[in-house]
Amino acid sequence: MVLDKIQRPNDVKELKEQELPILADEIRQFIIDKVSDNGGHLASNLGVVELTIALHRCLNFPQDKLIWDVGHQSYTHKILTGRKNGFDSLRKYHGMSGFPKRDESNCDAFDTGHSSTSLSAGLGMVCARELKKEKYKVVSVIGDGSLTGGLAFEALNNAASLKSNYIMILNDNHMSISENVGGLSHYLAGVRTAKGYTNFKKNVKASLSKMNAIGEELERNIRRAKSMLKQVFIPGMFFEDMGITYLGPIDGHNIEALTEVIEDAKQVEGAVLIHVITEKGKGYEPAQLHPESYHGVGPFIKKNGMAKKPKEEATYTDIFAKTICELAQTHEKLVTITAAMMDGCGLKGFAKRFPDRFFDVGIAEEHAVTFACGLAAGGFHPFFAVYSSFLQRGYDQILHDMCMQNLPVTLMLDRAGLVGNDGETHQGVFDLSYLTMIPNMTVFAPKNRYEFQDAIAFAADFEAPMAIRYPKTDAVRVLKEYREPIKLGKSEWIRRGSRVALLAIGTMVETAMEVEELLAKDGIDATVVNLRFAKPLDYEMLDEVLDYHSLIVTMEENVLSGGVGEHICRYVEMHSTGVRVIACGIPDKFIHQGSIKELLEETGLDAQSIYQKISTML
Repeated sequence: MVLDKIQRPNDVKELKEQELPILADEIRQFIIDKVSDNGGHLASNLGVVELTIALHRCLNFPQDKLIWDVGHQSYTHKILTGRKNGFDSLRKYHGMSGFPKRDESNCDAFDTGHSSTSLSAGLGMVCARELKKEKYKVVSVIGDGSLTGGLAFEALNNAASLKSNYIMILNDNHMSISENVGGLSHYLAGVRTAKGYTNFKKNVKASLSKMNAIGEELERNIRRAKSMLKQVFIPGMFFEDMGITYLGPIDGHNIEALTEVIEDAKQVEGAVLIHVITEKGKGYEPAQLHPESYHGVGPFIKKNGMAKKPKEEATYTDIFAKTICELAQTHEKLVTITAAMMDGCGLKGFAKRFPDRFFDVGIAEEHAVTFACGLAAGGFHPFFAVYSSFLQRGYDQILHDMCMQNLPVTLMLDRAGLVGNDGETHQGVFDLSYLTMIPNMTVFAPKNRYEFQDAIAFAADFEAPMAIRYPKTDAVRVLKEYREPIKLGKSEWIRRGSRVALLAIGTMVETAMEVEELLAKDGIDATVVNLRFAKPLDYEMLDEVLDYHSLIVTMEENVLSGGVGEHICRYVEMHSTGVRVIACGIPDKFIHQGSIKELLEETGLDAQSIYQKISTML
């Protein structure tokens, strides 16, 4: 196999030209094999195999710097840098990450996991290179979806003033360009990047500048005529007008063409953007036909693409999808928003049933929040469904535009808490802390699917900012018999005992019941309270707990710093001298990938670990 010749960085340079298509096919099969066993990101990785091979033919690792936006398309890069054997542990506990990681390889120039970051990071590396007077190349790869993020446009604006080489690659897997325009554009790109043409441009400009007013007017006329010609023939005028050299579009599955254009781009003095057309899921028919469904997948059967473990229970996302459509029938002012996550956040059905009340703003969480605020100010009630870790990008907008004006916007925080195999970039363990510190914000976390449905209905009638956080897991049916009506700032008593009070929120209520059973075996009749609201806290409940218990244990799938436990500790400190508090939550560190069960044990949030802490304290 040609793939066996790749053992370390830059080995791909030693291959013959005719071996490269074979290598591409073998890499695709390797990725399909490993992802079908372990799960992972499939369609995005299959789409950039040839592009990655071409980049590795043109760059020298680890000297040159390659930055992948998001990073869920870096599998081929990992293979070509000698990490093929690590794929058996892909996304597993203490295994190889599914994203670029600097501490995993010095060929990974920048840690990524969220979108729209690669251009800013790459630009910073270019400026660092110039300050240190070094010679390495910097390449950032960004997708057409990620380019919708405001951060990417800020970087483009900044990069336009560069005087040294910086290569940006637009990996476009959606845009359709006809053959004639594409062919002509490819030809013009080749002419414009030839050394002779580049030198000619510089020489003409220098000569004209010496001719004072006449030369300046002539230069303006030439530039105007050239601009008109490019407006007709070149699809990249947006970038050209910013001062960024545009090359493309290029067939993203033609290694020879890609290699040629990358070598040309290396000669440009300034920022240059290569527009590459690729196909998501290329080489595996199910992923080609349904790339969104094969973006992030669990283990599947290669023959037909079906999941090895079919979904048996509805997830919280499924429950949200069903409930929001039901509410929209009676709440005419209810609208929904997604930031390019219609499927992931469960809004596909809503978009079909209520197309005029559904808005996809692209990968632009900051804009999504303020856009929602505009809708709310205009008399509607927006539900913005977003992954917890992605909402972090819109923090200022939540504080300044939503909460300061006390607008009725509901944030649906999907994938809150530990998410497992995607690792630290996706763990949603900060939202309780960063939301509860904001005035006017209400924060809720359900214990099961039924309470989740009730919370969504409550939010639809709530005329103020509210966030509902819910996990990636199946929507559990535990404690079905406990379904008190939701009242603002009121918790729910599950068990009334004495001595030890277990105050849990969201997913941790089920764990609290397990801890209560362990304590009962020791003869301790513990209280269990479902907090429901992280803000406002139920202070009447806390006062009652303080009267009858000597030990309070708070339980949350969130960082300890600024979390619910910290708020309760402060209240207890102010109102009692004899009651002790154990706060259980995520420690002050970033949590790597692994199964949720493994991560709960690592962070001490499993029932046995919490029971041991209580036993030690008692």
